[in-house]
Amino acid sequence: MSTPHSTMLRPRVLGRATVNVVVAVSVLYTLLPVAWLVLAASKSRDALFSSSILSFRDFSLVQNVRDLFAMDGGLYGRWYGNSLLYAVLGAALGALISVACGYAFDKYHFRHKEKLFGLVLAAVMVPQTVLALPLYLIASETGVVNTFWSVFIPVLFNPFGVYLGRIFAQGYVPDEVLEAARVDGAGELTTYLRVSLRMLGPGLVTVFLFQLTAIWNNFFLPMVMLSDQDLYPVSLGLFQWNSQATVSPEYYPVVITGSLLAVLPLVLAFAFLQRFWRSGLTAGAVK
Repeated sequence: MSTPHSTMLRPRVLGRATVNVVVAVSVLYTLLPVAWLVLAASKSRDALFSSSILSFRDFSLVQNVRDLFAMDGGLYGRWYGNSLLYAVLGAALGALISVACGYAFDKYHFRHKEKLFGLVLAAVMVPQTVLALPLYLIASETGVVNTFWSVFIPVLFNPFGVYLGRIFAQGYVPDEVLEAARVDGAGELTTYLRVSLRMLGPGLVTVFLFQLTAIWNNFFLPMVMLSDQDLYPVSLGLFQWNSQATVSPEYYPVVITGSLLAVLPLVLAFAFLQRFWRSGLTAGAVK
């Protein structure tokens, strides 16, 4: 005969088991493609098209990396440098701009503030692919098509980053601290740079990581803007090589190895900045 205590525990156990199964399936769904990518990048071209891809024989990762950086006169190294420049510099400047705009929306009062912020929220819902053609027309009128600036400038402005910046300003920067700084004679710019920006550090890192991921994986905008291969980011360059692989199979191993190396900057960024990222995600959660 079951007791009331065991009857109450049964739904908890079933609920916990269900959660564990869902988490396990999600982990497998996430990690299995990565595991396949690691194994495939360590195989030669012959082993790649055979059934031995899951074995640990025919280890050719070092040779594949050498072939990758030697292919087409070392284009991959240039693409990698372009992506680092676009993503790291663009994410850093974009995060500063987004956090500053969000801070202004939260701490200052001006006409039509909420209406303007409503436009920011509306812009969050606009897909980036929809903006590619208007941005191309603007770049064409200003003469910056097929240049570094045609890809770099648009990624500096992110409506979602502005929204996050306002949330972080609400959670991290008390109004009393700003009033105290003003009483002490600090100007608005000095207060922001010396007081508020330091308190917004975790939020700034969080916006930076979101921006870094979005810019690093950006594909459609460079494809529309660029025709010079020397300006390609990694994503567009690998797409071009993958298109050529249907005719020239020697591109398959370098595309897979290049895809593996392209994941590393994002993994390292999240690994080294996860402490700030976690605290930034909980901004405003506890009052």
